[in-house]
Amino acid sequence: MAKAEADVSLLQLESAFKWPDAPDEDKYSVCVHCGFCLEVCPTYQQLGDENQSPRGRVYLIKSASEGLLPLDESVIDPVFQCLDCRACETVCPSGVQVGALIEEARGQVFYAEPAKGMKGAVQKLFLRGIFPHPNRLKMVGKLTRFYQKSGLQAVSRKSGLLKILPKQLREMEAILPEVPATSALDSLPERIPQRGDKKATAALFTGCVMDVVFSDINRATARVATHNGLEVIVPKQQICCGALQVHAGDREQARQMAKHNIDVFLASDADYIVINAAGCGAALKEYPELFRDDPFYHEKAEQFSARVRDISELLVEVGFEPPQAEVKRTITYHDACHLCHAQKVRSQPRQILRSIPGVTLVEMPNSDRCCGSAGIYNITHPDMAGQLLERKMDDVPEGVECIAMGNPGCMMQIMVGVHRRETDLDVLHTIEILDEAYRREGNE
Repeated sequence: MAKAEADVSLLQLESAFKWPDAPDEDKYSVCVHCGFCLEVCPTYQQLGDENQSPRGRVYLIKSASEGLLPLDESVIDPVFQCLDCRACETVCPSGVQVGALIEEARGQVFYAEPAKGMKGAVQKLFLRGIFPHPNRLKMVGKLTRFYQKSGLQAVSRKSGLLKILPKQLREMEAILPEVPATSALDSLPERIPQRGDKKATAALFTGCVMDVVFSDINRATARVATHNGLEVIVPKQQICCGALQVHAGDREQARQMAKHNIDVFLASDADYIVINAAGCGAALKEYPELFRDDPFYHEKAEQFSARVRDISELLVEVGFEPPQAEVKRTITYHDACHLCHAQKVRSQPRQILRSIPGVTLVEMPNSDRCCGSAGIYNITHPDMAGQLLERKMDDVPEGVECIAMGNPGCMMQIMVGVHRRETDLDVLHTIEILDEAYRREGNE
């Protein structure tokens, strides 16, 4: 019996996580399996499967870490089926960092089971070949704009050529906004003076998808910031934040990108680093987690993340000027997961919207339930993402004209929902509405 127990004990020491940066025992050991997380987990709500719940995933990660489970599909599927929306963290009485555990476990899978074939080629192309390189990303934007403006888009739609694409990609093509001719990173000056007395300096993080598809929101962010006494700095050497790499498990690539951004933004000596994309903002604030085993960059990451603010968060913190001009809209607000759950920013966007004369804000039921975007989850898990989108659209209050939010991924996902329902709802970033009010003041 003693020998058998010893053999089991040795077996338990052989963790299924064999690569550096594995899930931390201090994170999973604090879970008490109370079940509070079950009621807010979107995948558990849809599937009713304990393994597809936060506490189930934490238990699977713990078991794999202790050598009780191999790193096979029984662990991999729940880890990647997770939206990483952090709703569980909001209600967890023990403070379990489920998001960090999921991301660390994905890092183990990334090295243990490298993607092969077409999936591996596409993953390598985008995660390492395009997103870390701003010029290549801009080229993708230019090619997309050429497709939209040259007549190719019209021909593709009329000919039925798009039918070869999966449904979710056809829908994304249908709602894709017109790509601007230039990115904000290229068109904005490196330093933009504030209006009136200077409150602080804010370095604008322009992002990747935000600056390719929604660069006008970056320009609106700069205008609103300077309107409220913030001198805006636009570091020209910045790159993508690395959030997509972290979500996919490519933590080493994410670290290289994070190091670059940390060095670039700290060199700007700005008081704040301002961001308007919820997913990017959460990633920037969590840079220290990537460097827990690197004392030098961990300290720098702490300095960096302490300065990061969502634009709505920063405006309320430094004080913003309520607009005088009316914007007559009935609006509902969707809480992007990585803004409300990961960054704990909830009241500030609502405070901004309520400050605008003419705006009627109607609260959305379950406004903080994930819409299904979750980075590229709507592409990798279209069925689940589609179910969550339908629930989100069902929650849109009757009589509203616009859905406001603070994340480009959510905007595109909900645009798909509007397209499916064949409604004429506007989908806007919160800061676009405030910017509209300020610009109307100038025209009065």
